[in-house]
Amino acid sequence: MTEKYILSIDEGTTSTRAIIFDHHGQKVVDAQREIKQIFQNPGWVEHDANEIWEAVLSTIADALIKSRIRPSQISGIGITNQRETTVIWDKKTGLPIYNAIVWQSRQTADIANELILAGYQQEIHQKTGLIVDAYFSATKIRWILDHVPNAQQRAENGELLFGTIDTWLVWKLTGGDVHVTDYSNASRTMLFNIHDLKWDTDILKLLNIPRALLPTVKSNSEIYGQTKDYHFYGSSVPISGMAGDQQAALFGQMAFEPGMIKNTYGTGAFVVMNTGKKPQLSDHNLLTTIAYGINNQIYYALEGSIFVAGSAIQWLRDGMQLLKNSGDSEQAANASTDRNEIYVVPAFTGLGAPYWDSVTRGAVFGITRGTTKNDFIKATLQALAYQTRDVVDTMKHDAGIKIPMLKVDGGASRNNYLMQFQADILGIEIDRAADLETTALGAAFLAGLGVGFWKDIEDIKKVYQTGQVFLPDMNEEERQNLYSGWQDAVKAAQLFRHQPYRKK
Repeated sequence: MTEKYILSIDEGTTSTRAIIFDHHGQKVVDAQREIKQIFQNPGWVEHDANEIWEAVLSTIADALIKSRIRPSQISGIGITNQRETTVIWDKKTGLPIYNAIVWQSRQTADIANELILAGYQQEIHQKTGLIVDAYFSATKIRWILDHVPNAQQRAENGELLFGTIDTWLVWKLTGGDVHVTDYSNASRTMLFNIHDLKWDTDILKLLNIPRALLPTVKSNSEIYGQTKDYHFYGSSVPISGMAGDQQAALFGQMAFEPGMIKNTYGTGAFVVMNTGKKPQLSDHNLLTTIAYGINNQIYYALEGSIFVAGSAIQWLRDGMQLLKNSGDSEQAANASTDRNEIYVVPAFTGLGAPYWDSVTRGAVFGITRGTTKNDFIKATLQALAYQTRDVVDTMKHDAGIKIPMLKVDGGASRNNYLMQFQADILGIEIDRAADLETTALGAAFLAGLGVGFWKDIEDIKKVYQTGQVFLPDMNEEERQNLYSGWQDAVKAAQLFRHQPYRKK
């Protein structure tokens, strides 16, 4: 028999990847292409949606050519994507009417602030599980409709379509036949009612967003449509799995039971906990979201977003020039001889969960004449672990679920010093994935289940591999003393509200 494979399209914030997996869940090949970041104004982040589409086609072609796998051998396609990023395009021409507004972008903050001032924060939180913020798709849609001539009228006439990146790619791959999203991405728009699983009529009316713009919402594992054969050299391939990147990583980490939790250390860090079949609304600024919908069952999650993680290490390398390579940070931390008295609060763009403080900026505390660059590097790595504890402790409080271990993935999780300190400061086991590309693997698992490539969840559990395990090696008194110092450092950073003088 000809061997079959699953293709994952992992369309992230800074790059697009195509990864092919075999039946053992092993990566056969991957191809990658960077995505240009467009910064038209301070705080704005945009992408060219057509560039993303071209990157998807080119990376798929590269992966097939490098692996010599024929398109007919691909059983199904899974898509995972940067969430919240918003595209609106012309239904007839397929051309975007504006750049894709990226999840990071703050250009729609005024719209979010207006909703808060008008008193809609609680209603939107109750319905969507989200806080009102420019982070989510709803304000981005409203901004595009406001700023592109005639866009509102064209949307009302049914001439335009909205999608997050998953929707955009499915629409393009199927030649415009399918306009669809999945539960995980829909739950990040701030327009989707996570209780009745429908686009919320009241919020749509509040923001004057026409229902005709929005895609159909489906489960995370089913056949949504077939690719056009001209995209796959004469073969038509089913698209059978979709999930937002953090939910895909949760699935790829086998976090199927309530209380199971993962942290992806990327540019930022995203802590996600499976809370089971009932949504748990947070009283402490965590997000309630849909983890995945599969086999007619919906599973929910709590999520805490840490704005600065791997980007802090990049800052040490590029901004402070304390490192030649990011990987050198582990050696530097191990060479430090201080007593962990330095605290770096890397609030470069404010503080994420559980603070949601956009005003606070970075600060450093505890420097002495004897402080070395190794001490500074170590403190910056420790900040990633402290921020993770902030979120994990909040999740334990909100969900009332015991957390026995933290599953980790992402580039910065390669750092053994960071992972050991993470275990120490949390006081629980850290399980690092054998393959850190769990986002793409999760999308592959969902796609494979959708076409019977794997029979069920028990089948995919057999192919999952855990990498290194880190156990806590710090006494409770030291753990609490260090974490108390971190909390004091954050409070001190928040107290500093200096606004630099700007000449008129």
